[in-house]
Amino acid sequence: MKTLYIVPTSPHTGLTSVSLGLIQALDTFGLKAGFLKPVSLTRPEENRSVRLVSQVHHLPTPQPLYMPDVQQHIQRGELDRVLEDVVALHNQVARHSLVSDQGSDLVVMEGLIPDRSEPFTTRLNIELARALNADVILVLDGEHPEEELLHTLNAHAGLFQHGGVPVSGYIVNRVPDNRESSALNTELCCLGSVPWTPLLTSPRTLDLLSPLSAHALYTGDLAQRRVSSIQLGARTLKHTLPQLTAGTLLVTPSDRDDLILAAATVASQGTPLAGLVLTDGGEPCDVLMPSCQGAWQTGLPILSTELSMNEVASRLTSLSAQVPEDDTDRIRHIMHSISDHLDRDAILHLLDRPESLRLSPAAFRFNLVQQARSDRQRIVLPEGDEPRTLQAAVHCQQRGIADCTLLGNPQRILQLADAHNLTLPDELIIQAPEHLIPAYVDALMERRRHKQLTRDAALSMLEDTVMLGTMMLAEGDVDGLVSGAVHTTANTIRPALQLIKTAPEAKLVSSVFFMGLPDQVVVYGDCAVNPDPSAEELADIAIQSSDSATAMGIPARVAMISYSTGQSGSGTDVEKVRQATALVQQLRPDICIDGPLQYDAATNAAVARSKAPDSPVAGQATVLVFPDLNTGNTTYKAVQRTAHVISIGPMLQGLARPVNDLSRGASVEDIIYTIALTAIQAQKQNLT
Repeated sequence: MKTLYIVPTSPHTGLTSVSLGLIQALDTFGLKAGFLKPVSLTRPEENRSVRLVSQVHHLPTPQPLYMPDVQQHIQRGELDRVLEDVVALHNQVARHSLVSDQGSDLVVMEGLIPDRSEPFTTRLNIELARALNADVILVLDGEHPEEELLHTLNAHAGLFQHGGVPVSGYIVNRVPDNRESSALNTELCCLGSVPWTPLLTSPRTLDLLSPLSAHALYTGDLAQRRVSSIQLGARTLKHTLPQLTAGTLLVTPSDRDDLILAAATVASQGTPLAGLVLTDGGEPCDVLMPSCQGAWQTGLPILSTELSMNEVASRLTSLSAQVPEDDTDRIRHIMHSISDHLDRDAILHLLDRPESLRLSPAAFRFNLVQQARSDRQRIVLPEGDEPRTLQAAVHCQQRGIADCTLLGNPQRILQLADAHNLTLPDELIIQAPEHLIPAYVDALMERRRHKQLTRDAALSMLEDTVMLGTMMLAEGDVDGLVSGAVHTTANTIRPALQLIKTAPEAKLVSSVFFMGLPDQVVVYGDCAVNPDPSAEELADIAIQSSDSATAMGIPARVAMISYSTGQSGSGTDVEKVRQATALVQQLRPDICIDGPLQYDAATNAAVARSKAPDSPVAGQATVLVFPDLNTGNTTYKAVQRTAHVISIGPMLQGLARPVNDLSRGASVEDIIYTIALTAIQAQKQNLT
């Protein structure tokens, strides 16, 4: 679902008003918008934007994350968790759109206000836009000079551009009427220029009670009258009387009988003054009451405050421009004014602009967890007494990602849990290997009968917890296995090849890594298993990798990588890639594939236009299949370490039951997502 991310460039842009106005404008264009406020400075249940959108547009909106909690996660290096949580909120809005008769066509998301004391706010805006593949719209405060606005716009657009997120356009709010031009001298698209209108900033007389510490002597139309101008009763009557026009608030000491009588006379003649404020705690004297009675009956509000004239003047000057939430009339006026000044054609052009289908790392991880939770699988972890594995198992059990079985010494595992301040869920299974081994000896001997495996040899083999866990999987006592935090890839894969074998439709076992590049997740295969596959085997790897990408929610566009592109090169290596591509096209015409392609032609749109202009894959590949293990493993390591990307895997493909390997440097997060991947593989295999 397309997302418009509204990002303010300064604290006073009228951000919430712009969000309301944009939703209103989209509605007039025939488009329904959902709304999301990802992070709130106030308590989530008190967030002003969420409450106003709910109140005015009647949109169900999830509660945002609380900024102090977000700060703590970022300080602990857990930005990814914040992004996943926001993707989850976004998913709530999108899911409601899918199941509701009043579903939305897109999501309007309101960004964080930049704060010089908290530089991470700008970074977080960039990361959120990238995670949700959002179109960024910058909002500027039009009260500043044009040169300053242009500098601000270029500076913020540059920050987003540097972060790999292009800015789609900008809106200038509160532009002075005397400004000759509303559009700035920039290539960025102006999506709207909203003029400053005094009427829209007019508070109700009711709204002055608290700021002026006042009380109403005569309520009148206190909730209906609006203050468009303020007149301080410090001058003579002849100078003050002409200023008493509709919407004027007269502030005067209570002993200025002449001004009080003048206000009453003007009100009695039909002029709807905003109100009369009497300072120094006074009230109209009794002598004036008969003459003023008619004015009170017109609805003129009379307020009294203990403050002095100067104190009242000071407070009125610093009066907040924020619209009270219960002032729905003013909110709607502002909303419609903004809507009327947005450029319909420019916004519709933005919405119609084709976008490359991609899945951001945060969205990918969120989807993994949600899909795994939809049908919980039993995952065995042979390295149960390894600290990272234990923490990941606890996390997965608590979040419902999988039902985990830890193989290891129970006493050692409990000690580790205490040392890491972990509370072990009741559902988490801990199995001592020596107690399980007798149950699998006969089954192992049967499976290795062609090797004349003896009982003693079987007992010895099962002392290896990876072999034991693989037997549990082979016998159907668990649904998947994850290992490798302390074991080598060979230690993890060899038992699977010996006991589980390949799936009926697979020619070989291969692997893929899910590479979390800054703006999207792509699939690399094979980077861990097959040293030098033949053309037929390479075709099978491509098919498996494409299916794996699709199963994990990644739109599969497969590039067969080589040192040349198209027909430009020759040699046995490039010919192997060419033959493999043709085989995939013949066996699976539904797969979008091209090759041979050089890496830059496969992934860079500008290079693709030059080297492979007619390719359906070049420049937008999401699955990259390497010609051999040397190329694949080297490339994956180089990208992972140089670009500092998150990689999940290797995920093994082609096995009859899911077994997955971990890097020995895997983090707790890596293990969690590998468990989720394994659970999803198990779900798919259970359906076939």
